[in-house]
Amino acid sequence: MLDFTSDIADDAASSRTTASAPVDDRALLDAYSNAVIDVTDRVGPAVVRVETGPKVPDRRERGGLGSGIVISPDGLVLTNSHVVGSSREIRLRDVEGHVGDAQVLGVDPDTDLALLRANGVRHLPYAALGNSKTLRRGQLVIAIGNPLGFESTVTAGVVSALGRSIRSVSGRTIEDVIQTDAALNPGNSGGPLVSSNAEVIGINTAIINGAQGICFAVASNTAQFVLAEIIRHGYVRRAYIGVAGQTAPVPRRHAVLAGVENKMGALLMQIEPDGPAAKAGLLPGDVVIKLDGIEINGVDDLIRVLDRDRIGRRLTMDVLRLGRLRAIDIDPVERKPAR
Repeated sequence: MLDFTSDIADDAASSRTTASAPVDDRALLDAYSNAVIDVTDRVGPAVVRVETGPKVPDRRERGGLGSGIVISPDGLVLTNSHVVGSSREIRLRDVEGHVGDAQVLGVDPDTDLALLRANGVRHLPYAALGNSKTLRRGQLVIAIGNPLGFESTVTAGVVSALGRSIRSVSGRTIEDVIQTDAALNPGNSGGPLVSSNAEVIGINTAIINGAQGICFAVASNTAQFVLAEIIRHGYVRRAYIGVAGQTAPVPRRHAVLAGVENKMGALLMQIEPDGPAAKAGLLPGDVVIKLDGIEINGVDDLIRVLDRDRIGRRLTMDVLRLGRLRAIDIDPVERKPAR
């Protein structure tokens, strides 16, 4: 007779030993911590607190608080437009507690970005803007803010999603938004979202109330575009046709009759007198389904197509009017900047 009792006992003891052996993750955790610490040490000094409103507290005019990031040694600062608002008095407080005045170079509510310049200072610590197109889901990111004015607050997480769209305060959609689970502390709006290479790849802008761990940042490539437009023109140039509309479904029978595949379109509700749309002969009730050869499936698509490259160009707009397809030529003009 063969006796397997000792072998079974040895195997059981071996399995218990293996199961109870602790896994050492300290090296991985140390590497993660060191990456966050390194980025904070390099970018943290360039994060400022943005204070708005009068220096002396006034019941009539209340100030706001937010964060910003210095992007050049001569004092250019990016922040959110909702942080700046319509305030005429802006102050910047660095991590060492020094306070200085700043002027607003331009705001763009459509992307919730604003550009400031610190007065009377040079050779400030600054951070570089990175290329947000190189981001990948799951990539480590760090959100830094300066809500207290004395030290940076830091949260870390990963890129949850790319290419998101959120609604701005102006009603337009902000495209190519970064979604992350790096929590935003109160006052961190306008602060940078930073990669592990210490490059600013986003400007923290919004948090969804009622949702856990969902935050958004305007991509750095969008910020680069807005920055260049504000420096060159003082505002972001966009095309304008003078209409108000809403997204509406295209009746199936109209789509079949017109030979189009759109299920949705931009229904024109109001036409501004003497505007480009009125001069082109557009009427309330027209449904825009294509502009300059690009399919329009709602007002967001219409707004997106009306960019600076279409200012002063004659465009062909395909609309459904009483179920029939019409091609109308329209000449967009430059939209006046918001005061």
